[in-house]
Amino acid sequence: MKATQLRIGLGVKIDNKLGVLTNVEHRTPGNLRAFIQITYREILSGKTLERRLGSGDEVDVVDLDRRQMEYLYSDSSGATFMDNENYDQITMPEKVLGETLLYLRPNSQTIVLMHDTNPIAIELPPAVELIVKDCPPEVKGATVTNQTKDATMETGLKVRVPAFIKQGESLKISTVDGSYLSRA
Repeated sequence: MKATQLRIGLGVKIDNKLGVLTNVEHRTPGNLRAFIQITYREILSGKTLERRLGSGDEVDVVDLDRRQMEYLYSDSSGATFMDNENYDQITMPEKVLGETLLYLRPNSQTIVLMHDTNPIAIELPPAVELIVKDCPPEVKGATVTNQTKDATMETGLKVRVPAFIKQGESLKISTVDGSYLSRA
């Protein structure tokens, strides 16, 4: 597949290593030729790497099976997911999941990317709803100024939120950069 046709979530084989694209950006710097900047995560090592491609470069695309699964729980062996069709359970190591586990609450639905019946990654929605587990008390007069404070969500994710947010509120959080979007 040509580099100009790449999109986020595709499975690619680069340097004989399997990876999943996490960012694809078309750049045209000043008086230089345009190029495609890709960011991908290697499946085996879990490393996030970047590569610059010309618009005519070819990339090996790997077919990934997308399955709707339910996140059940996490333990020392990893995170356990259940297939919604045949109720099979699979366990993914935490090094494969990385930070994505901070956006999933137990019993939530997600899409798991599979390659040759092996789970390799999770496809998150653009935003998730999480409940504030812990945050400092509300500050008087905080609505006048743009003050923020640290809040810990139910999954352990730490987010900067406006000063009027209270413990127990449900918030919409961006999975792209982990920022506060709005109240849910």
